[in-house]
Formats: sequence, structure tokens, C-alpha cells
Amino acid sequence: MLGTITHQLTTITRKLLTWVLCFSVLAGLLSFQTMQDNPDAILGDWKTGAGNAIVRIYKNGQKYQGKIVWLKEPLDAETGKPKVDKNHPDASNRNRPLLGLINVWGFQFDEKNSWKDGHIYDPKNGKTYACKIKMVNNSTIEVRGYIGISMIGRTDTWSRQEAK
Repeated sequence: MLGTITHQLTTITRKLLTWVLCFSVLAGLLSFQTMQDNPDAILGDWKTGAGNAIVRIYKNGQKYQGKIVWLKEPLDAETGKPKVDKNHPDASNRNRPLLGLINVWGFQFDEKNSWKDGHIYDPKNGKTYACKIKMVNNSTIEVRGYIGISMIGRTDTWSRQEAK
């Protein structure tokens, strides 16, 4: 009798695990499909690969742009004051604060999970690059800055930051 009960419990457990696995796979596929078809999936706060900054991506008209909303080290070590855009090629912009600085702009949804025709500004060297963004999943994007063609560039992986 104990053997029969154990066998029945094992069978029920297997069926339950099969249903849970099937449901999880289906939910994951639906989630990925929703992400691919949603141009606004990119909206939100994203921590850069090095973890030095968080960029908030938002919609500006029909295009997407982002601004720096958090810095790991917001104060300049030399001056003790908030960091400014000291490497900008235009001297008149060298005193603007990095916090609040729009550093990605002009993106338009391309297809599925990518945005194109944008630009990214790197305040570390004062240079602006062509840029495209690819959403890997709902919590990860690949931001590729490049010169001329996409093959000549660098990709940084950013992670979504959820509000706490």
C-alpha cells in the first residue's frame, strides 16, 4: 500500500513539474515577444557596464534619448565639487554638470529589439559617436558606439535598474 501511494505521489509530482516547466517556457517566450514588439521597452534607468553611471532613457517626440541621473562618484576629486563636462570640445560647455547631461539621443525604433540612428557622447574623452542599441532581454541592452561603420566601435552592456 505504501508503495502504491509513493508511486502515485511520484507521478503527480512529475506531472506538476512538467506543467510548471511548460508554463515557465511559455511565459518567457511571451515576455520576449512583447519586448521585441514594443518600441518603448527601452524606457527606464540603465546602469552602464562599468557601473559608474545610470542613464535614464525616455521618449522625446518620436525619438529616444537619455540623460545621466546618477554617478558613482558625483564629485570631482580635484575640486570636491560636482563633476562637470570638462572634456567637451566646446569650451562654453565645459562647466555644465554631468548629472542631468543628455548623453544619448536621436534613436528611433528599428525592428524587433533594436534602436538605430542615435548618438552617444562620452564625457570622459569629450567625443560623440554614432550609436545603436540592441535589447538582449528585458533587463539588458547592448549599446554600441562607433565611428563610420558599426564594425569599428565598442559595445557596452547596460543593465536595467528597477525603482526601489
